[in-house]
Amino acid sequence: MLNAASALPEDTALLKAKIAELQAENEKLTTTLRAHDLVVQALRLQIAKLKKQAFGKSSEKIRREIEQLELALEDLLVTASEQGLGQSEGDDPDEAPAPASAEAGSSDARSRRRPRVSADTPRERRELDPGSTCPDCGGELRLVGEDLSEIIEMITAKLKVVEVARPKKSCRCCEKMVQAPAPSRPIPGSMAGSSLLAYILVSKFDDQLPLYRQQEILARMGADIPRSTLGDWCGRAMRMLLPVIDKIEASVLSSEILHADDTPIRVLAPERRAKGIGKGVKQGRIWGYVCDQRPWAGTAPPGVVYRYAPNWNAEHVLAHLGNARGILQADAYKGYLKLYEPGEDGEARFREAACFAHWRRDFHDIWTAHKSEIAHEALKRIGKLYDIEREIAGESADIRHAARQKLSKPELEKLRAWSEQQLTKIPGKGDLAKAFRYGLSRWHAFSLFVDDGRVAIDNNAAERALRPICTGKKNWLFAGSEAGAETLARAMTIIETAKMNNLEPQAYLTDLLSRIHDHKINRLDELRIPR
Repeated sequence: MLNAASALPEDTALLKAKIAELQAENEKLTTTLRAHDLVVQALRLQIAKLKKQAFGKSSEKIRREIEQLELALEDLLVTASEQGLGQSEGDDPDEAPAPASAEAGSSDARSRRRPRVSADTPRERRELDPGSTCPDCGGELRLVGEDLSEIIEMITAKLKVVEVARPKKSCRCCEKMVQAPAPSRPIPGSMAGSSLLAYILVSKFDDQLPLYRQQEILARMGADIPRSTLGDWCGRAMRMLLPVIDKIEASVLSSEILHADDTPIRVLAPERRAKGIGKGVKQGRIWGYVCDQRPWAGTAPPGVVYRYAPNWNAEHVLAHLGNARGILQADAYKGYLKLYEPGEDGEARFREAACFAHWRRDFHDIWTAHKSEIAHEALKRIGKLYDIEREIAGESADIRHAARQKLSKPELEKLRAWSEQQLTKIPGKGDLAKAFRYGLSRWHAFSLFVDDGRVAIDNNAAERALRPICTGKKNWLFAGSEAGAETLARAMTIIETAKMNNLEPQAYLTDLLSRIHDHKINRLDELRIPR
């Protein structure tokens, strides 16, 4: 600052010109800051709106648009911070923006919070003690309190080599050689330990880090591991975990209440390119089947099963569910229809439960696009049902059933009567009429939750389960083969089930891989539920 001050001209006219130049530059920077704030707010608002619309036939397109906007927002925040225009610590770009106002560009309009750190995170105390005597007079100091602040630091990951030494000893009397048996390894004959294998699996399937990038990361840690070796370890570790994955699938699919949903994924198909069909990529599907009894205090552990299919044909769903029976909560995909039809014994394999969130989105779309008062009224009426659900979340099935019979059933009957009435007043071929007919034509499925306290009001459990697959697609773009897509489905089954049970997946897989070889085959159920 002193050097800058000494460089100012002494001439009054030149000094005034310099001040005017600095004022203009300052005004330009202020304008840039406001522009950045406005763009950030606009992006946040647009993302929030799009997230509410991410459903239905256009869901994949909307998700891609959201991802592009989020990347743009991320880059903008980094650039603004680099130029000294960024948000202060405590601003949270993921939180919903405040309502737009005249001061929408002001930093005060943005929501703020401090970073959150879990309670079990290791802590290190560094005490800066001023000493026991006063620096001014030399008098004795006494403690009257302290100021405490926090800094988040990273403990860098590192590799270690465990040398397993097995001394050989001979008996002085009988000359017998004695040596401790070699411990089992996750992969027999391999150098890979259980924690390294768990890291590779979670990084590849959960963090979407391809093996060539993992190879570079491990090289920085001091281990040169060929990508082919990483691939071999990955595949053999999955083979070791297969019995546990089978147990998870059997447990989930035996549940009396299942949530189901699917999402498309692209799969490389070189044979199509060889035949001149397209670009050598085809579209497959990943289905997710969820058992989650936590909303009604059920005792079964939550879990999710992912299954790959090469297309959207109904035969795959029928094969996935095998002999499963009970209640299936899903969208209106036609492939489920055979599951709801009576069998030879006159009983259907599944009763159908519909999703109010899906139906609500239809009305929300119409309200957003056309500001239809009828659509807005439908949203309010469905909202009353959700208000009741929030009050009984986590209660037993009996309590939920009683509350729904008393509170939800009258509101549901009013909604049906009102919907039928609206259909007589609006054009029959419009989007609004289509939305009403969607719900009324499946009213038995929409009203099932009132008669069974175990049934959810919507299928959000399955939609949440598919989010990791949707997030992964923007990173790995496509599966390398159909076999690779099937491996992805199995890996995500065990990883996401661990998460649903509030377990850190890498720690769980480390424990599992370290014990599975020494575990009795008839006690594999003990490994299905992580300890």
